Amino acid sequence: MKIRIIMVTLCALFLTGCGVAIKYSLSGASIPPAAKTFSVAYFPNNATMVSPILSTTLTEALVDMFTRRTRLTQVEEGGDFAFEGEIVNYTSTTASVSSDDFALLNRLTITVRVRFTNAVDEKASWQNKTFTAYEDYESTKLLTEVEGTLIPQIVDKLVTDIFQASASNW
Repeated sequence: MKIRIIMVTLCALFLTGCGVAIKYSLSGASIPPAAKTFSVAYFPNNATMVSPILSTTLTEALVDMFTRRTRLTQVEEGGDFAFEGEIVNYTSTTASVSSDDFALLNRLTITVRVRFTNAVDEKASWQNKTFTAYEDYESTKLLTEVEGTLIPQIVDKLVTDIFQASASNW
């Protein structure tokens, strides 16, 4: 047992002493060093059903994600990483039914279509990629009662997916 501890310690010292550098990011971001800025255009809600807080919540959450998890600086438009898009679906449907055909759970689903321009590496850009996320809620509650809680939860999932698709090599 002591020999294992000594071997592990020696290996760790050897690797750090030889200047072996391992580059990693806790955020999972893999942003080219030449990229300095990002921009996020307002995401209008073009879905049939509209929530008044959804567009602003989504747009602000995407800005917040890139501000907190990258070294990029926000600009009004034309960033090295530029995002634009629209909300294309906002629906509430039955998610679960009891044996006597009563709804037990409903599901709020949000879909956004995003266009991402990477000015540093055009090959990494993409057009009209859709992202969908949802949350379930009790059917005894009205959507208007729960959407203030559900929208931020769903938007968090959407923004995480958009971030990973644009800033990660996953």
